Formats: sequence, C-alpha cells, structure tokens
Amino acid sequence: MQAVLNFPDLSPELFSISLFGMEFALRWYALAYIAGIVIAWRLGVIALKRPALWPEKAPPMQPAQLEDLITWIILGVILGGRLGFVLFYQPAYYLSNPIEILMVWQGGMAFHGGLLGVVVASYIYARRHQISILPLADLIAHTVPPGLLLGRVANFINAELWGRPSDLPWAFVFPGAAAQNCPEVIGLCARHPSQLYEAALEGLLLGALLLWLAYRRHAFLRPGLVTGVFMTGYGASRFIVEFFRQPDAQFVSAGNPLGLAWQMGGYGLTMGQLLSLPMIAFGLWLASRAKAK
Repeated sequence: MQAVLNFPDLSPELFSISLFGMEFALRWYALAYIAGIVIAWRLGVIALKRPALWPEKAPPMQPAQLEDLITWIILGVILGGRLGFVLFYQPAYYLSNPIEILMVWQGGMAFHGGLLGVVVASYIYARRHQISILPLADLIAHTVPPGLLLGRVANFINAELWGRPSDLPWAFVFPGAAAQNCPEVIGLCARHPSQLYEAALEGLLLGALLLWLAYRRHAFLRPGLVTGVFMTGYGASRFIVEFFRQPDAQFVSAGNPLGLAWQMGGYGLTMGQLLSLPMIAFGLWLASRAKAK
C-alpha cells in the first residue's frame, strides 16, 4: 500500500512552560473543549434573546441562567464521559485498577457516557429551577455540534482514533507504532482519517442542519424536534463512521480482527454502533412526537 498523504508535522500542544520543576502545557484537545463550551454558550444566548423562536414567545430560561447551567453541563460531560468509557469499554481493567478511574488526564472519555451525563445534569437543573425539559433539551442540542467538530479535529491533530487501513487518495500515514501495526500491509500503512469524517458529519453537517431547523424552519416551536434530530443525526453519523474507524483495541483478537463487540453468523456491530442504535431509535421517536405549540 502506497501512502498518499503524510501526516502533517503537528504537535498536540500549543505551547508548554516549566514552572517549579513541573511542565504545564495547553493542548489542542483542551482548547477544543474550551472553545466548544464558549461557542455553545454564545449560540444559546443568541437563541434565548429571540422570543419569537419559542412557543408562546417564552424562552425556556434567561441568559443568566444558561451560565449557571453550563457549570452543571461541564461536570456532566467530565463525569459521564469518564464513567461511560470505564463501563462501556474497559470495565474489567478498571475494576482491577479502580484508582485509575480518577486519572482522566491519561485519556479515556466516551461521548455516549458524556451525553448521558449532560442529560442527567440538565434534568436535575431543570427540575430544581422549574424549567420545561424539552425546550431546554432543544436549546442545548443545537449548540453541541461545534464542540464535536472541534473535538474531532483535535483528535486528528493528536493522531489518535484513526481509521482502518486504506489505499484511498486521502488516506493518511499516522505516526506511532500502533498506527503502523498493519499485518496485512507491506511498507507504510495509510489509514482513513475517520476523525475528519466524524468532524464533517457530526459537527459540520449536523450543526448546519440544526441551525437551519431552528432559525429557518422554526423547529423550537415543536419541543423535542431539535433534540430528536440531533440524537438521530449523531447516532447515524457515528454508526456509519464506525465502518471506517479502527476498532477499540480491547475488542480486537485473532478471531475478531474487526473488533466487534457483538457478532453472530459472521456479522456484528462495534461498541460504538451498539451504543448509537438506542440514540437513533429514541431520536426518531422523539422527533415523530414533536408537535407545534
């Protein structure tokens, strides 16, 4: 397999400084989280300041409340994302090494777990402040894709979560022994840039669709529609990209080279696909029940 594109010379760190004998660095991934939260906050404020978008011209909350909610959401993302990774992907390992559950700086976050964390945090906040749940969910959902876009681009810069081996013209030769561990390939191993596939589908296209629905098709007037479209869109995007994404190492074995978490009769699904199916089903159900108010 001949590589078409060499991975660019990118550092996962923007810069680093040494203080008191310790190294501190600002990483692209951290910046993606920060920028995603800021963009989500601004999108939320813009929507809340347009009463005509909402049923009875009454936004679900005040802009000042959104700042308070963001703190809850950040905690939900971190706790849910980490626990989701632990429970969905490596439960046996972390059961044997429980102290490492707290070591989030070593990596290991799951989007589906983070989503559940946001749902729980937002639900508790809504109940405490007597906020309508579905309009709040729609408000949050339409602000998420920019963060997904930036996060996947950061994954690409970090040269992580790459795809399966490929000889397509846009395949990249990712650095590192793991990325070059392709037994069926002679020479350099090029792979699908699956991070960029996800950035385009989950971030760019889904984000554009949700903004169009919210501002052009008045989707906020049908509580639950934006949330349903988001969940269906993300689930479908992730399900598709899993066919090109390198499977999680813990599921790969000699008898299971595709890393399927469930299989029967030679066919199966990865863990990412299994977790996406309930999202798609619930999203379709929620969108189908959304009615104008």
